Amino acid sequence: MKFVAVTSCPTGIAHTYMAAEALQIAAKELGVEIKVETQGSVGAENPLTEKDIEEAKAVIIAADTNVSKERFVGKPLVEAGVQDAIKDAKELIKKAMEAKVDLTEQVSTIKQERKTKRTGPYKHLMTGVSYMIPFVVAGGIAIALSFAFGIKAFEQEGTLAAALMQIGGQSAFALMVPILAGFIAFSIADRPGIVPGMVGGMIAGQIGSGFLGGIIAGFLAGYTVDFLKKKIKLPKSMEGLMPVLVLPLLSTLFVGLLMIFVIGKPVSALNSAMTNWLQTLNTGNAAILGLVLGLMMAFDMGGPVNKAAYTFAVGLLEAGVTAPMAAVMAAGMTPPLGLALATVIAKNRFERQEIEAGKAAWALGISFITEGAIPFAAADPLRVIPSIMVGSGITGALSMLFGAKLAVPHGGIFVLPIPNAVTNLGLYVLAIVIGTIVTALMVSALKPNLQEKKNEKAESIAN
Repeated sequence: MKFVAVTSCPTGIAHTYMAAEALQIAAKELGVEIKVETQGSVGAENPLTEKDIEEAKAVIIAADTNVSKERFVGKPLVEAGVQDAIKDAKELIKKAMEAKVDLTEQVSTIKQERKTKRTGPYKHLMTGVSYMIPFVVAGGIAIALSFAFGIKAFEQEGTLAAALMQIGGQSAFALMVPILAGFIAFSIADRPGIVPGMVGGMIAGQIGSGFLGGIIAGFLAGYTVDFLKKKIKLPKSMEGLMPVLVLPLLSTLFVGLLMIFVIGKPVSALNSAMTNWLQTLNTGNAAILGLVLGLMMAFDMGGPVNKAAYTFAVGLLEAGVTAPMAAVMAAGMTPPLGLALATVIAKNRFERQEIEAGKAAWALGISFITEGAIPFAAADPLRVIPSIMVGSGITGALSMLFGAKLAVPHGGIFVLPIPNAVTNLGLYVLAIVIGTIVTALMVSALKPNLQEKKNEKAESIAN
């Protein structure tokens, strides 16, 4: 039985190596094999290879510093401090012997690590999107609940349907572009960026430049405030005026005037042209758009390409174009669902821990958490990623072909029972089922039979 481990302490001088030595001694006494990578002050020593990790039953991380876990996805993981390894390394190894894969926790860890790695404009955009999403979800569900009383029920003043539409459509949705712009600017310039960003976003909504105008306003506001902070120097006694008067006033006037007189009209024209084009797509072009969005959703499973497709669809919700949102959510559900199905119908092509991970992938898939496919893709990217892309692409194309529309930007299968939240519900579910089956069949066909692989290896050694 083989294990791999990583040790690391804050100074990287003594405890890193003491923990590594303790693990090696304990492994020898327990009769198991272990390779320990030390991440000390001189960098990584005795680094773990892909082969080491693949052959290991489990991974032990004994560290008091941040150790990336992305390369260990799909493996049972035991985490502890370096002192735990020094004091009782045998106990850690025994825990590793019994450890199982916790897919949900690993997906959460990967998402957090990706978040901390974001830099530059992408980080600023994703910050704005992350603050905007709760408004879109709450507003979308309120609108969908209003539709449950009938598509036109909200037109009757004083009814519950009208109140729900006021909450969702006229309040939450009205705030989404200002929030997006405000928090893009916040990510660039901290709190002084919020006022010009939100005002710029509000103007974008008023002049019809919508989502695109909001993004431009957010970046313009953030970099304007950042520039002013560096250039304007006030006497020490007046520095308190900078965040409450000077920066908000100058930046808001600059962004507001630029949006109204220079940027607003061309972006508004572009936004209207794109919306009209999407609303008048013929069946063939709609299917192609769905195919592209589906491929993007599966390509990097929660990475920049996936987020670009999702953000595009969310932005169109404000303009009342809801078909791409349906395609994106369906295509984002099929990667984990298809892989979960594959672990059931082709068990001889998956390791034991992958079959265990497949059980959690069902829950992640129906919840529209595409990242549930990452552990499988990390272990076998050349076979898994093309398979999930094909499944998601077909799902996105079918969703558009069937004319499915979705008023809610998240929630997976849990929003489907809301009356009128999804149009053509039966065909929409069929698109998800077909994409799931295609993914499962393709990955099952591409992955090798593990027993045959072991037999061939044994014969090779024997000869």
